[in-house]
Amino acid sequence: MRIGGVEIAGAHAVHGGDICRAWRGTASGQEVFAKGLENAPAGLFAAEVRGLDLLRVEGGPSIPEVISVSDDGLVLRWVEPASPSPAMARDFGRRLAAMHTAWLPAFGLEHDGFIGPLPLSNAAGASWPEFFVERRLKPFMSALSATERAVVEAVCSRIGDIAGPSEPPARVHGDLWSGNVLWSRPSAWLVDAASAHGGHRETDLAMLALFGVPHFAEIVSGYEEVAPLADGWRDRVALHQLHPLLVHATLFGGGYGSRAAALARSLLR
Repeated sequence: MRIGGVEIAGAHAVHGGDICRAWRGTASGQEVFAKGLENAPAGLFAAEVRGLDLLRVEGGPSIPEVISVSDDGLVLRWVEPASPSPAMARDFGRRLAAMHTAWLPAFGLEHDGFIGPLPLSNAAGASWPEFFVERRLKPFMSALSATERAVVEAVCSRIGDIAGPSEPPARVHGDLWSGNVLWSRPSAWLVDAASAHGGHRETDLAMLALFGVPHFAEIVSGYEEVAPLADGWRDRVALHQLHPLLVHATLFGGGYGSRAAALARSLLR
């Protein structure tokens, strides 16, 4: 089969997330991971490559080598998975902190991105609260009921009181659920980085917690060895989880809208 601009020999299907199809095979004599999406939005895979490049910093999490990219797919060097251990998680936390604190000049990014198949504006904001409201919350409210929307809008109106201390723009993944952390010895790799941008470092930690990641407490412990989090960060986890829940409500419906509204209510108490 041909994908990402290269011929993949011996391709067989592997798990590749909720949006794309994925395969393992060989290209030019090396083992690779290939992913593709029929009728993919223009620029989806190019955005992922830019995101991987943005997150590739000295001392940060490992980032897979890009073999080839095209409009229909992406080919990466294969990374052999392993079962995560507490020691690996602690090391990942340290590396995540190093990546986050390789600060960027502004909130947002010069290029827009994607979250799943949905376009994601990265137009710069003067502050993180403004950026979060205008680029991450308001564009994803269409699937909410009127009641759900009202409570999320109330959070937007009070964002200055809820957002916590100001921080410089961190180099964040932006969609760091457990499926985008690839455990491989000796630590972990980051994949699916089309949502990467200059944001708030608490966002990635909140996303790791949202759907559950192995050894989360060890990740946080390692993280705080390198870059301690601001007081009250656990109280703000719900704020940072609003965006992915709104995205899930948009893509999948179900109870994600009501779950987002429940988090919003907790923030207003």
